[in-house]
Amino acid sequence: MKIKRLSAFLAFAFAILGAVAQNGTMTPYSAYGYGVLRDNATSIQRAMGGVGYAMSSGRQINAMNPASYAAIDTLTFLFDMGIDLTAVWQSERDDKGVVTRDKNLGGGLDYATMQFPLGRYMGGSVGVVPFSSVGYSFGSEIENGFDSRQGGGSINELYVGVAGRPFKGFTIGANISYLFGTILNETYAMVTSSQSALFQTQLIVRDFRLNFGAQYGVNIGADRLTLGLTYSPSKTLLGHARQVFYDTSLDTGPQFTDEHSLKNNYTLPETWGAGINYQWDRKLMLEFDYTYQPWSKAKYRGFSDDPSSDIQSFANRNKFALGLQWVPNWRGSYGKRINYRLGAFYSDDYLVLRGNQLKEHGVTCGVGLPVPAFKSTVNIGLEWRARSGHPNSLIKENYLSLTLGINFNEMWFRQSKIY
Repeated sequence: MKIKRLSAFLAFAFAILGAVAQNGTMTPYSAYGYGVLRDNATSIQRAMGGVGYAMSSGRQINAMNPASYAAIDTLTFLFDMGIDLTAVWQSERDDKGVVTRDKNLGGGLDYATMQFPLGRYMGGSVGVVPFSSVGYSFGSEIENGFDSRQGGGSINELYVGVAGRPFKGFTIGANISYLFGTILNETYAMVTSSQSALFQTQLIVRDFRLNFGAQYGVNIGADRLTLGLTYSPSKTLLGHARQVFYDTSLDTGPQFTDEHSLKNNYTLPETWGAGINYQWDRKLMLEFDYTYQPWSKAKYRGFSDDPSSDIQSFANRNKFALGLQWVPNWRGSYGKRINYRLGAFYSDDYLVLRGNQLKEHGVTCGVGLPVPAFKSTVNIGLEWRARSGHPNSLIKENYLSLTLGINFNEMWFRQSKIY
């Protein structure tokens, strides 16, 4: 029966791979580079500002640091999936001082993960999480006509991870991920002579990626202090890219140009993550995280006839996050077992457009609602964040996201007894 249950969850997880790829990104900034980067945070972690490098719990999955998998006990099986609904307000001021405003609404399935014991001191995890996402649509007038630009797609990670505890207080772990996905950027041009054309760029990724993690925790009376560290090495991407031209007025079929391999032309930088977590009497948990990615060293070839290649460059990414969780009494009445969460973050993004580096900041809050008579929880979060360029603001964006995560906690591996 346990094997059948596990097989059913695995089949369900793989069935929603395509759904994870459908993201709710809605920003013209995603037209550049690899799109908007994601940090593998679950709904719980997003409600706490996106922290997680030093977070370790046998009741929730933490894909941000694979060393955390070893915290699971030998009886528990965890399954966590999250969705979000996002509204975005955008404004841009032109050279004449005229402000253009727009708003959009989107969302979808964000991630799906599961975790299980592999022994007394080992745990494993499998899941699908987003690496980056692209989504935008806008138009503008051109000489003797107009053009419409849109883009979509994502790069996702299907990961398998394992962690172990070599000695008390210290755990190490690793994820091996399969990066897959396609990013499309399209420009449709029509002139008054009824001639029209479609220009499309395709970035198709099929590759593997490694992520290593370590955590060390010590008890201080009834409290606990944990340090976390993660590292993902730099790598060249595998896959291929091409530019496609369609003369839609003549219907001559696609013409492929500038086809090239991703290898040695597109790279990902190394990623460092560090965090410190303090838990007080199983009531209050406070964590601070720092993420560093030297994107200035990364390669991104682009396309020969793509004008966006001339206005974009990469800069080092720094992210700071702070989060806390409060549980009045984890063994008390239902109201006292609710988890209350707050967080904040600030990030220097990796994209630089016309000499302006994108920056982002936000605040978060949420609750974890226990399911009566079960160990499972329903996690609801609210996130506000703002993004703009610096020193010139370019397009100002304000986001409001509602996240919903369902964390199934089942004791599948308890041995039955016959009396």
